Amino acid sequence: MGQLEGKVAFITGAARGQGRSHALTLAREGADIIAVDVCKQADTVPYPMATPEDLAETVKQVEALDRRIIASEVDIRDFAALKAAADQGVAELGRLDIVLANAGISTPASTLEMDEEVWDEMIEINLTGQWKTIKAAVPHVRAGGRGGSVVITSSLAAIYANNNTAHYSAAKAGLVMFAKVLAKELAPESIRVNTIHPTTVATGMILNEPTYKLFRPDLEHPTRADFEEAALQLNKLPIAAIEPADISNAILYLVSDAGRYVTGTTHVVDAGGQL
Repeated sequence: MGQLEGKVAFITGAARGQGRSHALTLAREGADIIAVDVCKQADTVPYPMATPEDLAETVKQVEALDRRIIASEVDIRDFAALKAAADQGVAELGRLDIVLANAGISTPASTLEMDEEVWDEMIEINLTGQWKTIKAAVPHVRAGGRGGSVVITSSLAAIYANNNTAHYSAAKAGLVMFAKVLAKELAPESIRVNTIHPTTVATGMILNEPTYKLFRPDLEHPTRADFEEAALQLNKLPIAAIEPADISNAILYLVSDAGRYVTGTTHVVDAGGQL
């Protein structure tokens, strides 16, 4: 018996990276999955985003673990589509216990020089989209009357400032107080709410030239090796970037009975980045 046997998790940004890792980790522990991802390019994002093929691969890997998965292409800015995905998933899988508001983007830009569209899309996805995710999915957790767990993906950037991330850091910091208020509101129903704060994670959102340039503005065409050289200075432990599984393992603790009394916290997995 896994730690999550018989439970169902709703996960955004599930097509690749951290989202896929979370889906597989929870599935290995017995959970069925409702997976959503936009699977198309956002207007201001300078790196390739997930594709329908990526989401299909997540489905394939979850099913290989003998777990059920309901997947759909959804933009988390679209509340009606989020609600439809949550409603369909619960109708087919029978319940909802866990919500992982994980989807997000990164668009490095100078605070005073970024286009309004860059700011607006960041806030719409990384902050407002998380609220819409919660609003669409958590009512199903409440309706079950069994309690449950919500984990919202924030960032070390909500705690530690870096140049050219004002919009990203503002959104991620906003999630902290959003989660704390939600944790207080839902505590009487035994629904726990926490944020998780990774340092740099080795996913497609980080491993791309715009992010390399964020870390190495001194170079015209920085490579991954150049990025890692700078990232090593950010983390106090001797590692440039952690793996998605490191975040998934922390989330497993937060959503399982091991973390049954943990709510309203900022759970940092940062290799010492804030020290």
